[in-house]
Amino acid sequence: MGKKKQVPVILMKWKDWVHVTKLDPDRQLKPGDIDAIAASGTDALMLSGTLNVTKENLSALQKQVKTYDLPLVMEPAGPDAVLTQGIDYIFVPSVINSTDVQWVVGKHRVWVQLQKGKIPWDEVVPEAYIVLNHESSVGKLTKSFCNLKPEEVAAYTTVADRYFHFPIVYIEYSGTYGDPDIVKAASEAIDNSVLYYGGGINSAEKAAQMSKYADTIVVGNAVYDQGAAVLKATVDAIQ
Repeated sequence: MGKKKQVPVILMKWKDWVHVTKLDPDRQLKPGDIDAIAASGTDALMLSGTLNVTKENLSALQKQVKTYDLPLVMEPAGPDAVLTQGIDYIFVPSVINSTDVQWVVGKHRVWVQLQKGKIPWDEVVPEAYIVLNHESSVGKLTKSFCNLKPEEVAAYTTVADRYFHFPIVYIEYSGTYGDPDIVKAASEAIDNSVLYYGGGINSAEKAAQMSKYADTIVVGNAVYDQGAAVLKATVDAIQ
């Protein structure tokens, strides 16, 4: 048997994150917001959006945040707009409750073909997305079946975790605050994967409630709608 390849230490750090800030390339931050975000105590910055994401606006956002000493995650919206230079991780979603197979595996095949062997696989972390807000842009775009009962979300979670071995299972309510009972059901069903929750976290109370069940809380819209002060409150509530 060959010698087991040693995994770089940085590649394991994402499993310890409890708070991630999601920044949308299609939205503008106010002056000074990035300084406040970096000082909030958040564990990492994720560059991610659903609509109007291009290499150009991704690169512009990356330039804004790259000087801060925070891990930087690229979460692609599609195969055409993916940054790899200056990125610590590439979190690649598969929307496992989509009714359109391209969002489960098809877009990924296109990405591999376009990259022609240039994907930095050591930086890639697959995510099993379970999208639960049918009114959201991501819900509509991916044609996700969102009207799921807790036991159905738990079953999806087990499939992602135990069958497909996704490192991350991501419960995504995208802009609206979700049902804690559903996140609790996912938490009880999970074994090896890290459970992410995103959606409607705009207060310390909501962050604390969802952090009872999810390993990692993702805060996005609140940064733009309410400012960096609310981000700090969500960090303090769970760290």
